[in-house]
Amino acid sequence: MNPSPDKEAFLQLIQENKAILFKISNSYCHNTQDREDLIQEIIFQLWKSGNSFQAECRFSTWMYRIALNVAISFYRKKSRTTPTISLTEHVMELEDAASGSDITEEDIRLLQQFIHELPELDRALMLLYLEEKSYSEIADILGITETNVATKISRIKTRLKQRFLL
Repeated sequence: MNPSPDKEAFLQLIQENKAILFKISNSYCHNTQDREDLIQEIIFQLWKSGNSFQAECRFSTWMYRIALNVAISFYRKKSRTTPTISLTEHVMELEDAASGSDITEEDIRLLQQFIHELPELDRALMLLYLEEKSYSEIADILGITETNVATKISRIKTRLKQRFLL
């Protein structure tokens, strides 16, 4: 984008990447009104930050970075004690993959509960991991190193395994 973003091009990019907005807002907001407010704030910040977009970076990566930063700030302002993460798509994928395996609805519920309890950065990390983003993409989006991404994911997986063994 350039210093004065083209409104039509911007709206087209938002439309093409709207799933990102919904995934992040569902991950950080409990109710519909908050999700709508967060999406509106993300779009405003994307427009406002348009001149910081670097063409060598994919728009979706840049959008994730802005959206997650806005979501985390929004979450902190609201001081939520019971955040909601919608993993519906992933639950369906797990159920499809689990046909014939031992994954139960209780396991899925425990996974959702575990992710709800994670700190903001770790929750964002798991959201991107479940989106099957590469460690490199996750590092770019969150502004941390690939090594840090790998370490954090490994630690989260270890804690998750411990929780499932209880």
